[in-house]
Amino acid sequence: MRRGLIRLIAIAVTVLVCGWASVQHAAPARARELVDDFDGPAGARPDPGLWSYDIGGGGWGNQEMQTYTDSTDNVRLDGDGHLMVAAVREPDGGYTSARLTTRGKFSFTTGRAEARIKLPSGDGLHSGFWLLGDDIDSVGWPGSGEIDVVETINDATTDNCTLHGPASAGGDWQAGNSLTWPTPLSADFHTYWVQRSLGAMTIGIDDTPVCTFTPQSVGRGHTWVFDKPFYLLLNVSVGGNYSGPPSAQTPSPAVMLVDWVRVNPA
Repeated sequence: MRRGLIRLIAIAVTVLVCGWASVQHAAPARARELVDDFDGPAGARPDPGLWSYDIGGGGWGNQEMQTYTDSTDNVRLDGDGHLMVAAVREPDGGYTSARLTTRGKFSFTTGRAEARIKLPSGDGLHSGFWLLGDDIDSVGWPGSGEIDVVETINDATTDNCTLHGPASAGGDWQAGNSLTWPTPLSADFHTYWVQRSLGAMTIGIDDTPVCTFTPQSVGRGHTWVFDKPFYLLLNVSVGGNYSGPPSAQTPSPAVMLVDWVRVNPA
């Protein structure tokens, strides 16, 4: 495991021009590098210069049960170089959890983002490492675009990667792929990654590509909104339309362990 404090390193501006369907795209200024190894004492919060929290309940668009908090019951360092994101069953039968984000603090347009994660498993659990467009406040969802680098539900045997974007006729579209892993993804750490370039994207696990996307591959009428800055998110949710309800066997706390997060802009 790499050790060290978060490094946010300014890198010189480069310009890249590429075309698709006769449209010329100029690459934005190259972003900073991000490396977070989550070193620190047990019980400490992750670096506030990089991470903040989405807080609240209300289903989060998917009829989920949890209320997101910034409590150290739900998010903290474990003292062994990991970030813990924990869904906890409360005495009243509800759940609390955490959703971390680099919104307003770090984003990138092209390059590679990756995280080494041990994902939780259990009935009703839905966990992910994903990205949203920086312009979500002005254009909303799905206009912002969403890149799901990894999502798992329930027994966490399947690695799911998905894009969400706006349809030209209104509403949203999604495109993606799934890979069933030989052992549950909750059994060990794996590296989940996305490689982004202008007009193309590949998502994978360890050395295995799972999803490849281009404007052409997502289909006619599906607007490509991915050649712009996106920020990172990590979360564990409970219940909802995707995973279904928890059960008496659902672990509490249900913990996502994150060994490190890195972004190498291109």
